[in-house]
Amino acid sequence: MSHWPSLRLGLSLLLLAMLRGHAGATTQGTVTGDVSSTSLARASESSTTPVPGLALGEVYRPGVDLDHYLVSEKLDGVRGYWNGRRLITRGGMPISAPAWFTSDFPAVALDGELWMGRGTFAFLSGTVRRSEPDEGAWRLVRYRVFDLPDHPGDFETRLSVLRGLLATSPSPFLDLVEQTRVADHDALMVALEQVVAAGGEGLMLHRRDSLYRIGRSADLLKVKPYLEADARVIAHLPGRGRHEGRLGALVVEEADGTRFRLGTGFSDVERDDPPPVGSVVNFKYHGRTVNGLPRFASFLRQVETP
Repeated sequence: MSHWPSLRLGLSLLLLAMLRGHAGATTQGTVTGDVSSTSLARASESSTTPVPGLALGEVYRPGVDLDHYLVSEKLDGVRGYWNGRRLITRGGMPISAPAWFTSDFPAVALDGELWMGRGTFAFLSGTVRRSEPDEGAWRLVRYRVFDLPDHPGDFETRLSVLRGLLATSPSPFLDLVEQTRVADHDALMVALEQVVAAGGEGLMLHRRDSLYRIGRSADLLKVKPYLEADARVIAHLPGRGRHEGRLGALVVEEADGTRFRLGTGFSDVERDDPPPVGSVVNFKYHGRTVNGLPRFASFLRQVETP
């Protein structure tokens, strides 16, 4: 898309000028697990916002008949549900986007991803979570749409309707996530390697003949070069050396009781304002040890939960 080079330049300049301001705007003392005032205000507002029912993906494994699927890049952004009036996160949190950002969105439900570009998740997440929108940062955000949750047709039909809907939209902040086809598993792996080499996270497979189904199913498959899982934050461990005075690692626990330290994958902003104790985080890993611990576990993101 022609606007991405200028967006990347603008984002680079804003990151230099604003990143310190974003870190400073959060509540201090987060190494002990304090929740920022912004988070508390947003949590209060979300108590009256219904959690959207969204389609969620399972993990791709070889053997799937790829003729039944369309392929797109898995965007490393913030899942956003547009209910025809406002943006809501997957966990039901209202998103305080500027009015001009959504003013020309259609009055129908949309499912998509708020995105700034590859490798910008931490900055984007901070932008989206602010109760008072940072208008300069929001001008770099695009709502990349990939589905029409309320449409009764199959995915290919929904995609065709969505393409026509966005083609006539005057909004400069709406983009369609394009879908392609691949011949087989080898071709899928080539596409995956190309996306990852360019700084992307992975791929998504949408089953062509599927209706919009709420919850996890094989209608939607995630293709990544690593495994991932969720765990709940049990404690914060203080940093040392360069990270003295901020987060060093999280102590986390998986649903089966597996407990371990998660100390890599954090940006400086995330170490200054880490996921609070009790929250759920998503991490990547490469297999398990004989004791069931994840190998080379690395933080990915905080998970929005109802």
